[in-house]
Amino acid sequence: MRNHILFSTSLALITAIGGTAISPSRAIQLQDGTVYFVHTPSLVYSGTTYDNVAVPSPTYYFTIDVPNDAGEPLEKVTINQHEGVDKIDFDLRKTSAFVGTRSHEQQKLSIKDITRDEKTHTITLSFDPPVSSSGSITVALKPFENPSSSGVYLFGVTAFPLGEKSHGQFLGYGRLQFYSHDHY
Repeated sequence: MRNHILFSTSLALITAIGGTAISPSRAIQLQDGTVYFVHTPSLVYSGTTYDNVAVPSPTYYFTIDVPNDAGEPLEKVTINQHEGVDKIDFDLRKTSAFVGTRSHEQQKLSIKDITRDEKTHTITLSFDPPVSSSGSITVALKPFENPSSSGVYLFGVTAFPLGEKSHGQFLGYGRLQFYSHDHY
């Protein structure tokens, strides 16, 4: 009963702001063409191969669960360094993505385009084809080296559904902590 009320309320809200009716398996599309996920993917893991400062060529992993009822394939992901003393520089040519998790890598995903906005410290990667299967996918970023300053570094992760005018939905922060060599 509660889920029915929430769905009805959501449908009424979408209709009230100019949306169109939705079915459980189709994405939400407003009259202006903006596309939303029906059920948003979620950030379930972030981690690094090395958590000491200044270690060269580590890998940072961000795992996203894509629900089977998302409504639209996952077309694009942005990862934005939100917090941390040092700005981390990535080797975009070595970025990869795959179905599965860090410990259970499966099929490699094809990345159509990857860019970095230097002002906002945001990396954007687009999948080709968009990810339509449900389950976990992992983005593996390769910084040139870990930051030289210890502390917590937060990376905001946003997912975008397939569509010319898609609305990015913030999934949360991936948290990485780096320690100085004298920490131990």
